[in-house]
Amino acid sequence: ERALRRGVFHSVPDLIASIEAYLDAHNDDPKPFVWTATADDILTKIARGHVALQAATQN
Repeated sequence: ERALRRGVFHSVPDLIASIEAYLDAHNDDPKPFVWTATADDILTKIARGHVALQAATQN
């Protein structure tokens, strides 16, 4: 992941090749995603973001 974030790519094909190499390596030993937040926590955060977005776009 660091190689992608910090890398310098001289062309789009170089970037694509690096992304594909990262995905291939990552998919060799995949780990399941584990949710750490409850559904209520997620919905509360969404509601808070919605209010903030409405306030920002009304001005």
